Order: sequence, then C-alpha cells, then structure tokens
Amino acid sequence: MSPFSLDHKALAYITYIGVAISMASLVLCLIIETIIWKSVTRDDTSYMQHVSIFNIAVSLLIANICFIIGAVVAEQEQPTSVGRCSPAVFFMHFFYLALFFWMLFLALLLFYRVTRMVSQILRNEMMTIAFIVGYGAPLLIAVITVASTAGPQNYITRQYACWLNWDESKALLAFVIPALTIVAINLMVLIVVLYKMLRRGVGATTQQDEKHPLLVIARCVAILTPIFGLTWGFGTGTMVSREIGIHVVFALLNSLQGFFILVFGTLLDSKVRKALQGKLSLQKLSSSHTQNTSAGSSSTH
Repeated sequence: MSPFSLDHKALAYITYIGVAISMASLVLCLIIETIIWKSVTRDDTSYMQHVSIFNIAVSLLIANICFIIGAVVAEQEQPTSVGRCSPAVFFMHFFYLALFFWMLFLALLLFYRVTRMVSQILRNEMMTIAFIVGYGAPLLIAVITVASTAGPQNYITRQYACWLNWDESKALLAFVIPALTIVAINLMVLIVVLYKMLRRGVGATTQQDEKHPLLVIARCVAILTPIFGLTWGFGTGTMVSREIGIHVVFALLNSLQGFFILVFGTLLDSKVRKALQGKLSLQKLSSSHTQNTSAGSSSTH
C-alpha cells in the first residue's frame, strides 16, 4: 500500500512471523472447510458463503507465497531484476486483488441476505457472478497493468522490494485504488448490517447469553472486520506517512489476516464447529468399532 519502503527490523520480523502464522492458519482453514463442506452447504446462501471463504483463503495463501518469493528475490538482488521479479509481482498483484474481490462478493452476499433488495438468485447464477467478480476482475486489472507499463519497463520497483512501481509509472495505484474502494464498500455494508440488527433488535435471534446489544454488535464487527478486509484501511496512513507506528500497526494486522480468517471466519461459526465435532465423533466411533471388532475376532480364534 505504501509508495515507499522502510528498512526497519521490527517491521521485517512482524511481517515474516505474521505471514508464516497466516499461511499455516489458511492451510488449516482449507482443511476444515474440506472436511465439513457437505454438512454446512445445504442451502444456497450457506453454499456461496463457504465458496467465498474457501476462495478468500486460497487467494491469500497463494498471494502470501508469492510475497515470500518476491521478498527472497529482492534480498538477493539490488537493484531488483525485472526478469525474476515480474512473475512474482504479477501473481502477487492478481491474488491480492482476488482476495479483495472475493471479500467484496462476500460482503454483497451478506447485504443481499440482510436486505433482500433483489429477487431470489439461483446457485448457478451466483457462482457465475462470484467467479467473474472474484477472479475475472482481478485478472483484467493485472493484465492491463502489465500491458500499460511494458514499454518503459516501469512495472516493478527498482529497489528494496518486488512490488508494483510507484516513482515512474504509478503502477501501485492499480492495487491501491481497487483495494481501498472495496474496503470503503465493505465498510458501508458493515454499517448497513449493524443498522438492520439494531432496528430488528439484536437479541431477538441470538442465544440467551448473547442478548446484550453491545456484545452482539462487537461480535459482529470482530467477525466481519478481517473477512471484509477493513484492516487494510490503515494502508491510507502508510501511503502518506513514514511514521513507524502506523506501519507497525498495518503490518501486524494484515500479516495476521489469515489467522483472523481462520478464527473469525471458520472456528467461531457455530455451524462449522457443530459439523466438525460431528465428523470427529463419527471418526472416533468408527475407530472404536473397528478396534472392538478386531478384538472380538481375535478372541474367537
């Protein structure tokens, strides 16, 4: 998000440790989604919700892998090599944008569920819209960015990082503008959701121990903030300031986004926990039955 790089050890440690935790969390998230998929995707909206979560996790995981590759290349070569950096930058650009566009689709899906402003959308139609928004739009932006900067070779930065150029071509705007626009849209969706909850009475559809409005609102904000990518809004501060504090906050929140997605997007979902417990109970029961059968068979011999 920032047009300039800060050579600071604290930022480096926070970034690499946070990204490593995120990558491990995203792998776990994908495993859990695969295990409980059939149990939690029986209606169309739940199906599309988990399609979105799955693709958010995939996009962020691949983007983080590309980020690590780009960081290694940048450390080995100064100034950075266009030939070695460009593929990493392209896929990083594409998959980070895909992350944002899938978060946008998830926000619009929630907006649709809350407001019902349009008629019923069939699953096949929603899938088509989701993949056009989630991968089609980012691919178009990434390709146009490469094409528009190919001539003067101002696609990537020259020093300190493998990332989109700022000083000569302002190619970085091809990431910053879509990302911040989506953050703004998702923030408005969050406000609408909170408004609808307050109007309906948040305690009407919640459990007995969660009926206090402030607790329900706080839980809603905590869950939706990382899934909607709202922490990337701190990027506006890193775009205009070299103050180390804002950069540390930004790095801390966004390097751990994968961990937050695992916790708030998957583990805190009551349906996911129930389905996962059911799967684990069935496995234990099956294992116990197999052991008993083997023991009985041995005793008869």
